Amino acid sequence: MDPFDSNNSERASLPRNMIENSMFEEEPDIVDLAKDSTAYPTFPTLDPDEVVYEPRSSRLLVRGLGENDVDDDEEDCESSARLLGMSFMNRSSAQRSNSSPYARQTAPRSCSPPSARTTVVCVLFLVIVASMTMVLYFLPGCTFTKKGCPKPDNKTSNGTDGELFPWAQFQLPRSISPLSYDLTLSPDFDNMAFTGHAVINMSVLHNTKRIVLHSANLNITKATFKLGDGDASEVAILEYKPRQQIAVKFSEDLKAGQNCVLTLDYTADLSHAYNGFYNSSYTDEVGHKRVLAATQFEPLYARMAFPCFDEPSFKATFKVKINRKPEYMALSNMPKVKTTSLANGLMQDEFAKTKVKMSTYLVAFIVGNFTPTSKNVSDILVSVYSVPEKKNHTDYALDTASKLLEFYNDFFDIKYPLQKLDLVGIPDFLAGAMENWGLITFRETTLLVGTKSSPLEKQVVASVIAHELAHQWFGNLVTMSWWSDLWLNEGFATYMQYMSLQTVLPQLDIGNLFLAMRFRAMDKDALNSSHAVSTEVNTAEQVEEMFDSVSYEKGASILLMLNASLPGDQQFRKGIIQYLKQFSGLNTDTDDLWNSLTEVEVPNQHPNVSEMMRSWTYQKGFPLVTVSRKGDQVTLTQEHFLLKSDNTSHSSSMWTVPVTYVNDSCSLSPECAQLFTLSTKSGTLKVPESVKWLKLNYRNTGFYIVDYGDEGWGALRDALSNNFEVLTQEDRASLIHNIFSLSKLGRVSFRQVLSLLNYMPNETETTPVREALLQLNNVYHLLHKRYEQGLVTRMKLYILNHFGALMENQTWTKEESVSKQELRSALLETACYLGEEKCMQQAKKQFKKYVDSNGTTQIPGDLQRVVFSVAAQSVDDWGTLLTMYQYATYDSEKEKMLQGLASTQDTPSIIWLLSAGLKGNIIPTQELPLVISTVCRSFAGNLFAWDFIQENWNQLIEKFPVGSFAIQRIIKSATSQFSTQSHLNQVQSFLSSLKERGSQLRSVQEALETIRLNQRWMERNLPSFHKWLRSRDFSQDR
Repeated sequence: MDPFDSNNSERASLPRNMIENSMFEEEPDIVDLAKDSTAYPTFPTLDPDEVVYEPRSSRLLVRGLGENDVDDDEEDCESSARLLGMSFMNRSSAQRSNSSPYARQTAPRSCSPPSARTTVVCVLFLVIVASMTMVLYFLPGCTFTKKGCPKPDNKTSNGTDGELFPWAQFQLPRSISPLSYDLTLSPDFDNMAFTGHAVINMSVLHNTKRIVLHSANLNITKATFKLGDGDASEVAILEYKPRQQIAVKFSEDLKAGQNCVLTLDYTADLSHAYNGFYNSSYTDEVGHKRVLAATQFEPLYARMAFPCFDEPSFKATFKVKINRKPEYMALSNMPKVKTTSLANGLMQDEFAKTKVKMSTYLVAFIVGNFTPTSKNVSDILVSVYSVPEKKNHTDYALDTASKLLEFYNDFFDIKYPLQKLDLVGIPDFLAGAMENWGLITFRETTLLVGTKSSPLEKQVVASVIAHELAHQWFGNLVTMSWWSDLWLNEGFATYMQYMSLQTVLPQLDIGNLFLAMRFRAMDKDALNSSHAVSTEVNTAEQVEEMFDSVSYEKGASILLMLNASLPGDQQFRKGIIQYLKQFSGLNTDTDDLWNSLTEVEVPNQHPNVSEMMRSWTYQKGFPLVTVSRKGDQVTLTQEHFLLKSDNTSHSSSMWTVPVTYVNDSCSLSPECAQLFTLSTKSGTLKVPESVKWLKLNYRNTGFYIVDYGDEGWGALRDALSNNFEVLTQEDRASLIHNIFSLSKLGRVSFRQVLSLLNYMPNETETTPVREALLQLNNVYHLLHKRYEQGLVTRMKLYILNHFGALMENQTWTKEESVSKQELRSALLETACYLGEEKCMQQAKKQFKKYVDSNGTTQIPGDLQRVVFSVAAQSVDDWGTLLTMYQYATYDSEKEKMLQGLASTQDTPSIIWLLSAGLKGNIIPTQELPLVISTVCRSFAGNLFAWDFIQENWNQLIEKFPVGSFAIQRIIKSATSQFSTQSHLNQVQSFLSSLKERGSQLRSVQEALETIRLNQRWMERNLPSFHKWLRSRDFSQDR
């Protein structure tokens, strides 16, 4: 699955997958602006409820950052002041303007004492309540049935007449295995519900008196059981809702080797979130509301559509029938074999039985109105489906999918096993995409592009398609046994998406994105709250949290490192083919992969692949390799690169590190790179004494950071100053990332960081410029959120000084090179965000031309976000942009409009956006994580968003599962730039209060850890940083 939405700037961290998921309400009418030249409708007014919404921290900002007094009635404002790290001057309430829209009546300060009778009654009531509380506390196991309180047992009561549920573990027992499912589903769009009929054929693997499987929110109306050739009889169903399990108990053992059939009839509501069998709607081009139903079963949601053994290792075959109204169509994993008219006026579409066994999370079906564009590729029918009015946006996806399918068929030496491959753009879809076998579902923004789309937009679509098609082998054909090894699916698919596109569509320059992704994966894995690539998971929330950058990006990164360390260019491929063929149709764990790669013949001097890679998959983090040199002797020492927010000691983790290195005599071509395997705490290699400098981790193919020591960094700094092109752009970007990381660790001063960047005014390539800007912008935001206004101004001047010439050289016209588009968008977004006058004027000019032409004048795709963000700073233009957003038909452009809208500094607009995203009528709820992350970039927006999250947490986890990528992103966006004790105290207080609603999440620990690290970095660097920036007049330099 691709949980990441690839279209935002954060996506430099990743493409798709980290899963984002609503209440699906009617979208606004869709009108072609080119055809409708009438004036735009007026800006929608705020509902009274929306105007009233006033976050605690935001009220401070509305009042002007402390211009009013703080009294006992305004504790919330005082809290916000502390949150900002500022203090308020006390003034009398008489000084407050009576015209303030937030003025409140003073509450009465006294009340009459209660009567004696009232006092007695209240005391008696409190005694009764306390007594009942004690009874409940001391009798936690009591079910209060006629059987009384049961004795302690490792089984679980289902709360039904004291009956004990016969299973007490999160994972299902292995005594029963499903063989096939025969499913019939009848969605009812009038009542937003569905009925189902499931026939499950099973095999008994071990003697047992129970069958335990999954069911969530299904009302089972009838259940029958048949053993072997015997007669079917009705059976009782037990349910344990906390684990979403149901069971059938038997008085006698089912014997190993027997086959049996469980048949279940049930009803359920269509889900209103983005999982299970969920309902959705959109408004077509003539203003009619269209409804549809789609599925999202990964990781734990097939059980919401049909009772099943909902774990990856329980593979089976599936036969699906869908009953629908004649005006709709249905799709499923397999081709449709026939359609039958039913007596009730419905049509039944029957789909072929799956040719292969597959896990439940890969089953999919869709009911709605879609139009295909198709072609035959190697005897496989490839189709791209969209809502009818977007059919002309499907050609690029069809062409890309066709090329990639042929590439994967050849590369894996295994032909795609199904008869058809559908790619469907869903109007309301949380994840970037989902790899359902034969029926891949996408967000419209990750599948559909128009004829005028920019190469950068095509890169996004191609990247997600490449990822999902790779899953048809890695994940679908060979599947991890349990979610603890999710990386076998996602890490491989992520690696293959980049590798395949470098071959199939080299013009997309996908290597820049892959490099940035590896940097961001290291940033996360440097935290103590990180986890091993392969790690134990025992709860639903832990399963959800596995969909993160460790499983995706780190998984891909260590595969790149392994491939780069193997001799020749075919050893890695041979091992992969062997792995896929050996385990085709089966489930595997991490060791199975390494063993397959180890069995491929490699030279004796190469370390054992299994031994080497186990050090990268079974422990969290990565190494810091320190270089020290004496004459011709170079000593390399490794330790755990761990950013510590407290005084905890370093771990004793060790890795087998394939260290590559180049030097000043030969540094650019791959032939220059030499390999040294560091498998112990330290190792020594020799170089000629004439070598002036060493650069380790050639082109950053390894997953480690290097510290060269003061002399080594000095030599590299001088080399870049003399001729920055002496290193590849990947190596230059790697040095920038490494030195910023070492600054966070406290191994180098921030002055050393800025000293390395002195060469940047000469830099022209995308990857080093983008990495430097990202790191400097992070520092700028930290200072800004602390309200260090003096330093913020100096930092702004520093950035404009070092990158100003490059910013001014950027054009505002169409650009075909993806790399140049990436460079231009990064530079101009930074320039305009910092208020650089020429950039602001050009963006305003572009927006005016766009509005005056009713949207027919194209803004280059890579510039749309910066243009819309600048426009949103004007209240009038914000209203215009909102109206255009409501009527936009092109999905990528619409998303950038939304990012622009969320960039506003206007308080009522921020409040309205957050509220609208939660409601889902004008702003689809699937976009709420994007709205929050964008809003949080600004000083005011961050505080409003944080209060919004606290006030609406329960609603958020109703729409997005606890632990999901959407929740991870929301938490990170709102907290990652806090750096004061007040920030930490407030965040910790709220997150710890969530208890089972989220306090246990890894992302919560990451948020707290990040704030502490920010705090320590600021305390360590602020004085010297202050002195360094004030030591030069950057405005004169410009």
